[in-house]
Amino acid sequence: MSSALTDLFPHPIVQAPMAGGPSGPRLAAAVSDAGGLGFLAAGYKTADGMYQEIKQLRGLTGRPFGVNVFVPQSEHAESGAVDLYAQQLAGEATWYGTELGDPECGRDDGYDVKLAVLLDDPVPVVSFHFGVPTREVIDSLHRAGTFTLVTATTVEEALAVQRAGADAVVAQGVEAGGHQGTHRDLPENDGSGIGVLSLVAQIREAVNLPVVAAGGIMRGGQIAAVLAAGASAAQLGTAFLTTPESGAHDLHKQALTDPLFPHTELTRAFSGRPARGLVNRFMREHGPYAPAAYPEINYLAAPLRRAAAEAGDPQGMALWAGQGHRMARELPAGRLVELLAAELDAARAALSARPSTGGDVR
Repeated sequence: MSSALTDLFPHPIVQAPMAGGPSGPRLAAAVSDAGGLGFLAAGYKTADGMYQEIKQLRGLTGRPFGVNVFVPQSEHAESGAVDLYAQQLAGEATWYGTELGDPECGRDDGYDVKLAVLLDDPVPVVSFHFGVPTREVIDSLHRAGTFTLVTATTVEEALAVQRAGADAVVAQGVEAGGHQGTHRDLPENDGSGIGVLSLVAQIREAVNLPVVAAGGIMRGGQIAAVLAAGASAAQLGTAFLTTPESGAHDLHKQALTDPLFPHTELTRAFSGRPARGLVNRFMREHGPYAPAAYPEINYLAAPLRRAAAEAGDPQGMALWAGQGHRMARELPAGRLVELLAAELDAARAALSARPSTGGDVR
């Protein structure tokens, strides 16, 4: 990674921008102060809401940080598929005593207005999810002094990131919690994701961009592994969900290590886009029938998720989590960064201390 970017954070640890509440100013400040790169998640927020969080974060830390933005979706869902799924969810609305949301709330998540704010009052780093911004957007951020990162889940997507002129690519493996950052949501590709180690190696051979590895990383030894595979840094999300600075719901935090939720799956049940979460009742009952319709399904089901949380029912919540969720540690975010860095140093030392082997393979 270019020294200008790595100089922003001493430890090769990036806190993933988790939309919907977890990645707020307190978490980002704690991570950045500890030597990682903290991130705000602008997804699902208004442009003013994003700006207010940036101001709050600047009041908490003088260290560099990043802001993540969702790229607008180009595909339009079939209204019939959305209507059919709404019928499927009608019983959930009755059960939780709420109404289904409006699937036509908007498709662009305030993208242009958020970019205008980030250009008017630049931040050190901006990352993009769900697609590649135009070359003009990347160039304008560069002129403002902002470094740019874009998520890719395949080599082809990483090549598109390079063509757009971004500074680095976030290689998101299939192990990652939350939404897969695929550039196009193609149902025929469901279940074909690539693991983070293989993805990092493939992208490193295909593009001349620094790589940030993301997907199921919970320990310093895993950070050492992705660095050895060619990454310049590791991005961790689930590892930070259980910290006191995380804005995740308490039920979500508890579920990560609860024996009632032993594994994760990718599902469209809550949003209409593949996202990895803890398997619960809602996912089992509705996942097989959820159409490829993001963000329509996300808006449609949003009141159900809120009502389930208010009712104290994790079986109806979107419990996003990566495959390493059982390894979550309840530590302050700054302490977690320090521990991860120490584990990374230990892993590197152990590898360098191993004697080389020679002779015949027996």
